[in-house]
Amino acid sequence: MLRWTVRMVRLPLLALRCLDCRAGAATAGDGRFRVNANGRLLDVWLLVRCVRCDRTSKITVHERVPVRSLGAARLRAYENNDEALVARVVLDPAVARRNRFALDWGGAWEPESQAVETAWPYRVDVGFADPVPVRPEQLIAQGLGIGRGEVRRRIKCGIPLGRTTSTDFSFVVMPAA
Repeated sequence: MLRWTVRMVRLPLLALRCLDCRAGAATAGDGRFRVNANGRLLDVWLLVRCVRCDRTSKITVHERVPVRSLGAARLRAYENNDEALVARVVLDPAVARRNRFALDWGGAWEPESQAVETAWPYRVDVGFADPVPVRPEQLIAQGLGIGRGEVRRRIKCGIPLGRTTSTDFSFVVMPAA
């Protein structure tokens, strides 16, 4: 039995149309927040950059919230551009819905796998260190270095291979016919 772990290697891109060049992706890049006070109310934005033209745009995190509702520690984290807070904001489905963007996970994850056993058939348990949505078919093809057609022929799995998942699963690799 082998153990694979799926890890996030970078934050996913934001599928967000640029107003200047019309590119369809932005990155949280440097992970910077902008905090603006208007009396006793705060606005907090996450600054994102277009991957093609480098234009900076704002993603609304909080809009017109009372200063006391954020708490001193969280406000300090926004002001200090805390990396963990940037990741939480980018991965937050409520922020994505409010700002009308989706996450593009291409190239943002990789499997950590052990060497392939030679005794057929063998079982592989896949665990997720981060909440990365992947298609098992793509993960298995990348991890074993085979094509997706061969994955459909040689892999026995209890979950659909073409449906995205971020929960642990296992599969059995059958010998090549």
